[in-house]
Amino acid sequence: MEICRCPPSYLISFLLFLFYSETACHPLGKRPCRMQAFRIWDVNQKTFYLRNNQLVAGYLQGPSTKLEEKLNVVPIESHAMFLGIHGGKLCLACVKSGDETRLQLEAVNITDLSKNKEQDKRFTFIRSDSGPTTSFESAACPGWFLCTALEADRPVSLTNTPEEAMLVTKFYFQMER
Repeated sequence: MEICRCPPSYLISFLLFLFYSETACHPLGKRPCRMQAFRIWDVNQKTFYLRNNQLVAGYLQGPSTKLEEKLNVVPIESHAMFLGIHGGKLCLACVKSGDETRLQLEAVNITDLSKNKEQDKRFTFIRSDSGPTTSFESAACPGWFLCTALEADRPVSLTNTPEEAMLVTKFYFQMER
């Protein structure tokens, strides 16, 4: 067996080529900045769309299917992620005000968020898979889950009673190709 001896400069060039995209994306140990688009719909086949600056779930057919919002996801840990829409320019946030906990959209770039900043925790959701469905729990407000109403064209919101028959907390979640 013959071993090919290459000048060290070839090896360095090869290694730089292999790891360039990795270091260019998150230099100095910053989190990966890759954003992925997903389709999301509840177990009753309602998809997400924007109406009057509010995220709602309903049945879109024909030409209105182009209104469907894709969920933009930036993973930050094994099951924790930031969720957004409109190319990651509007982020889903769990906001607590007094006794009220609600879901709101905030004009924040999803790739600018940091898992290390306490104020960004409101944008973090924990994904739990159960067979073919997925649920999303707020990291800032444990026990609060992303949900839709049984009726169509109602706002997407949060609930702390995921077993309630009038709400849906199970979603189909599929990566866009």
